[in-house]
Amino acid sequence: MQRLINAIVLAAVLFGSQSSFAEDEKAVAVIGTGDMGNSLGPRLAEIGYRVIYGSRNPSRESVQALIDRTAGDATATTQKEAAQSANIVLLAVPWPAMEQVAQSLGDLSGKIVIDVSFPFEQGADGYPQSTVETSSAEMIQAWNPDAKVVKWSLPTAHYIDEPKELRHRPSNLIAADDRESKEIVARIAHSMGQDPFDAGPLRMSRAIEAQVLLFMVPLYQRRTAHWENVTARSSYWSCKWGDDWSSPVIDADNLAVFPDHAQPLKPCSEYTSGR
Repeated sequence: MQRLINAIVLAAVLFGSQSSFAEDEKAVAVIGTGDMGNSLGPRLAEIGYRVIYGSRNPSRESVQALIDRTAGDATATTQKEAAQSANIVLLAVPWPAMEQVAQSLGDLSGKIVIDVSFPFEQGADGYPQSTVETSSAEMIQAWNPDAKVVKWSLPTAHYIDEPKELRHRPSNLIAADDRESKEIVARIAHSMGQDPFDAGPLRMSRAIEAQVLLFMVPLYQRRTAHWENVTARSSYWSCKWGDDWSSPVIDADNLAVFPDHAQPLKPCSEYTSGR
């Protein structure tokens, strides 16, 4: 009889552990509830993720309102508790606050940590300049060496909320050293109406963050027209260039697999000869 009881207890424990693990697999901790956090959280919930907001003040009225408009069983807690409750941690925190937040979330070993921030300021001439020597993503990786950091470039919050307003999917550049983590973020981006592109290893975050400096130029100039990143997909150069013009990248045999795009690429046979 005692053996039967022990077996039942063990089964309950195992089942409970599996259920919790499965729940955690679909949970995303959104650290920060400002402009990016309050756009990304609801969109993540719409595509099936359980959102846990991490806030300095989770009981604040604006945070509670954000929970109310986020589908599913969204909750809010402290930033550290949120990060410890999910396998995916999205850092929607601006600089310079990022420097303190990214080092205060506890052990992030094995977690996918997504960086959507861009550390910049206005220079003496009024134009944007970076405030870090490498990149935000690389610094977050250095602070959390056992985390799987992914850099994810996104459009402005409005086009996260309304991606169809651009008439084409907004282009997202995704860089990471861990293939599986990069693929997971690419699938998230695609499900949210974005168009993800593989930007290579995490060190390419420097180039991604530099692109945002260019984005800010017309805004600082107070121009009426500015731009969003909508990249045209093309097969031209892959058709025209052979394999002998460069050395293969180190992960050539293990490239991340990104979601298929609905628009087919032009076949090589339709390009005219020559370059």
